[in-house]
Amino acid sequence: MTTAITLSESAAKRIAQIVAAEEGKQSLRVSVEGGGCSGFSYKFDLDGEPTQDDLVIARDNAKVLIDSMSVIYMEGSEIDFVDNLLGQSFQIKNPNAVASCGCGTSFSI
Repeated sequence: MTTAITLSESAAKRIAQIVAAEEGKQSLRVSVEGGGCSGFSYKFDLDGEPTQDDLVIARDNAKVLIDSMSVIYMEGSEIDFVDNLLGQSFQIKNPNAVASCGCGTSFSI
């Protein structure tokens, strides 16, 4: 059973703003790569159309694409956008991560 990956309202608003300003880009691609200080890291890119194996998450005027391999590591996660004193960033609230590092983009399972 696959647990849904969700997109927060603040993340959806920010993604819609970003892609509106980028010609030819329609979505945010989130992927998981090996590396980073905790073993895995999240990568964020702007992208166009989804590929055949992508999970597409849509909310309001925003779309997120996640490849099938990355979905395995992100099950049950929420993609959020945080704007605080430390700055602005997309953050993944991943219930599968047993550790993460201060950069907010690196985690271990």
